[in-house]
Amino acid sequence: MKFLISATIIGLIAGLLGALCGVGGGLVMVPAFVTLLGTEHKSAVATSMAVIIVTALAATANNSRIANLIDWRVVAAVGLASAVAAWFGSDLMRTMSNHTLTRIFGCVLILFGVRMLWKG
Repeated sequence: MKFLISATIIGLIAGLLGALCGVGGGLVMVPAFVTLLGTEHKSAVATSMAVIIVTALAATANNSRIANLIDWRVVAAVGLASAVAAWFGSDLMRTMSNHTLTRIFGCVLILFGVRMLWKG
């Protein structure tokens, strides 16, 4: 029951932040899966990517009701490039240790966080 409650809370927060700010997936779910659910980093990343599909589909369906809100040219170009990079990135992720992935993730969060605060 504790798992279900924790997972539901993570989903609610990640979904809301994802729809509001575009930061619900990896930024919220990966650390939450690792710290609150006890998931290993590799599994947290892979699970987060799968959950993002559902979240992104729901938000995209809702956002597409407003004309010209989504720039489909950007979706096509960035989506294709991202899909190719994600395929190879997931291969690379599986070769790395959980410890190394956690450190890389932490550094990325710090760098982007500092940049956002500095520019903010």
